[in-house]
Amino acid sequence: MQADRVRETERINDAFLEEVVPFAVHGATIVDARGMTKNGWLVSDGRSIVETGCAETDFETACRLVHVEQDHIVNANGMVMTPGYVDIHSHGAWGSSFDDGEKGITTARAGHMAHGTTRQVLSLITNPIDVICGNLKTVHDMMPDRPDILGAHLEGPFLAMPRKGAHDPNCLVDPTPDLVSRMLDAADGCLRQITIAPELPHGIDAIRRFFLAGVVPAVGHCDADYQTARKGFDAGAGIMTHMFNAMNGLHHRDPGPIPAAVEDPRVTIELINDGFHVQDPMVKLGFGLAPHRIAFVTDAMAATDCPDGHYLLGALDVDVRDGHARLASNGAIAGSTLLLEKAVSRAVLELGISPVDAVEAATLTPARAFGFDRRNDVTGFPIGLLAPGFAADVLLLDQETWTVRRVWCNGHPVR
Repeated sequence: MQADRVRETERINDAFLEEVVPFAVHGATIVDARGMTKNGWLVSDGRSIVETGCAETDFETACRLVHVEQDHIVNANGMVMTPGYVDIHSHGAWGSSFDDGEKGITTARAGHMAHGTTRQVLSLITNPIDVICGNLKTVHDMMPDRPDILGAHLEGPFLAMPRKGAHDPNCLVDPTPDLVSRMLDAADGCLRQITIAPELPHGIDAIRRFFLAGVVPAVGHCDADYQTARKGFDAGAGIMTHMFNAMNGLHHRDPGPIPAAVEDPRVTIELINDGFHVQDPMVKLGFGLAPHRIAFVTDAMAATDCPDGHYLLGALDVDVRDGHARLASNGAIAGSTLLLEKAVSRAVLELGISPVDAVEAATLTPARAFGFDRRNDVTGFPIGLLAPGFAADVLLLDQETWTVRRVWCNGHPVR
């Protein structure tokens, strides 16, 4: 298996070096955040989507206008076609972590790409400040050659000790102004998101400073009350890190941070839909509480798409049993082994969430959290929809199982 994954990683890396060509897909059920279209088609000039529709005569005309060669026309035969999945909170896969340098990043990205996650914000765990800054530089340096890497997310070190989860307590610190400046300098524009407990002494000020620097702060791993969470969102926090996990829960006399996020239309709410981190009734409740603002995330660690066994999360020992990752030291949940492919399929097939809402939670909603649903300097073309002018990030899924069969990322056929 390891040799196969090395070859697959190399193949995906090489795919980004190839020139893109116009391509087209027809005979698909198109599903994106705008709705569902039977017998749909899509034509791309290789970088962006040029036209979509459902009339076969229009499809033939569009193919001629874009000069799509016959070899690059795909008959979907009824498969589901969606935008590429966007994961804004994930740590690794295929035995590698995004903290493991360039090789670790390429391997972990291949693991998620093979299952339809065409774009990813790379989450870096709590480490000593020097290590965090070095990891940020690695992400920054890889981005020009890898359009699938959207930037970095720092989940730590500015977390509350009582809600640290699987983060190293020896590395948790208060976000003082000097540390904020140091991280922004090290990121050099690649930092997209940072999770901060707003109740820390410098928490609100740090949220404000990161926001003014173009980063999207996230409230999470916190013990904040309702009012403090509101102050965090008003200071610029635009995301709630994996709602329900690593935070004080809902209580009728002590509402905590969750209602503050739910009632604020500016806030995107992450949710881990693996049936373990958040049980099914609460996943469905989340969609009811904040429609169109739930973003599926995986929080996936290195063991994702790997056998059970012993793994590392930074310097911490993790045991994975039945696909569930826990710290060897105290049994705390240590990330997940979830793929967005599975999050979407179980939402549709097991929870009865509409295909449109499930796909939106893995595409447009996470893209919108950073403005990637509009033209921008990171992705170029917008991402998150199968619509003219959007990037050619396209998936074909089995209509019965919702497993990913074909993948295009930024026009490159990577699977």
